[in-house]
Amino acid sequence: MPDTEVPIDPLTQRQRALSRWENEGGADEPLALALRTASPVMTNTELVHLHIRVIALENILLAVLAEGSERQIQVAHDMAEMISPRQGATSHPLTVQAAKRITDLIGRAKYFKSAS
Repeated sequence: MPDTEVPIDPLTQRQRALSRWENEGGADEPLALALRTASPVMTNTELVHLHIRVIALENILLAVLAEGSERQIQVAHDMAEMISPRQGATSHPLTVQAAKRITDLIGRAKYFKSAS
């Protein structure tokens, strides 16, 4: 019997994605745990290449923010606030670090903006 999936409308698809985001992508679900443990371990070379890519992306983002409008800077601030734990919610260390990293990048971008 063929596998027939009913297409999901974009609004429902977005709501499902956001609901997974709310609980850190379902990090507590058994399937997520099984997938995490089944993932191959990255080699040191792969980790170094990933680190290089992250550094490159941060610097490109820094350049974009430095040339961005005040509205774009505000949207970045809003994103940092949105991923920060809400009152009464359980704090996830990686999310807290990510929000701090966004704020740090905005501060560095403002420095480069004023230097030009």
